Amino acid sequence: MAFDPQPTRSGYGYSISPMTEADRDALYHAASDPVTWAGHPASDRYKREVFDPYFDSLLASQETVILRTEDGVVIGCSRYYPAPDVPNSISIGYTFIDSKYWGGATNRAFKRLMLEYAFETFDEVWLHIAPSNIRSQKASVKIGAKWRYDADLSLGGGAVQPWKCYTVSQADWNAALPSGTN
Repeated sequence: MAFDPQPTRSGYGYSISPMTEADRDALYHAASDPVTWAGHPASDRYKREVFDPYFDSLLASQETVILRTEDGVVIGCSRYYPAPDVPNSISIGYTFIDSKYWGGATNRAFKRLMLEYAFETFDEVWLHIAPSNIRSQKASVKIGAKWRYDADLSLGGGAVQPWKCYTVSQADWNAALPSGTN
């Protein structure tokens, strides 16, 4: 299947576009608040010496998109990647959003841009979430994702780790949208 993991899309007050080296400082600014990483397995990613290798790995993947507000402020990133245990699939992960944008419509708008694009090619999208990342698990359920199973997987060539594996179908996503937005 032909699927571009770095699309350029806009709508709902935000845009996504391919990550480039030029995004490093702006993305670090979005990542530099310790609150953003509270509850995340990489809780020290707000430190520049921890963030830079993370950025390098995302950039090298050629699968990462940058999230911007409609006025161009970088507030996070995410990545499309194949699920390691499901052939011919697509996943969304490696996502973070600056904590200043939590608690509102940002995550839903960001996921909406990414899911609508993925649903043009795939019937469902996989999400792999660390067992300790309760915030992301709850946010995923709010967008219609359903827990499928727990698995020990290597994501992006990293070490094998435990993951909670969720899927969201287009029907479940549409059902989770607030009335009048589908």
